[in-house]
Amino acid sequence: MTMSLTGLLLLLVIAAICGAIGKAIAGSVRGGLIVSIALGFVGALLGPWVARLLKLPEPFMVTIDRHPFPILWSIIGAALFVAIVHLFSRRRR
Repeated sequence: MTMSLTGLLLLLVIAAICGAIGKAIAGSVRGGLIVSIALGFVGALLGPWVARLLKLPEPFMVTIDRHPFPILWSIIGAALFVAIVHLFSRRRR
């Protein structure tokens, strides 16, 4: 499967937006653009997996160059991932 440069850039922008929204929902302020992009892609993997376990539908899917990207579940998955990271990375005093 191939993807055009325009499609890849658009996918990166969408992943960054989804990751930034997920980061904001979970209450994280650390990290920049690269972290937001990574969170968007991790959320796109984690969110649909949780949705399948709970037998929930995908209400908002965007297709870019024949590659589907789950917007809503990406945001929810990113927020969930950030919350889990915060839970395990708390500093003990």
